[in-house]
Amino acid sequence: MTAPISAEAFSRFPTPSDQTPVHDAERLTKGGNLARILLNGQVYSLRITRQGKLILTK
Repeated sequence: MTAPISAEAFSRFPTPSDQTPVHDAERLTKGGNLARILLNGQVYSLRITRQGKLILTK
């Protein structure tokens, strides 16, 4: 099984058709499991679960 590519490594090799930014969730949460994201005056919570999945809630 191949190890997953890190977001940092992935971001160095964008394809010409896709310039979408890549952000490392663990950096957003500063090593924790929760980050707050502000959009149009609304605060959202980005949580990393114990299973390593992401949940975004308002």
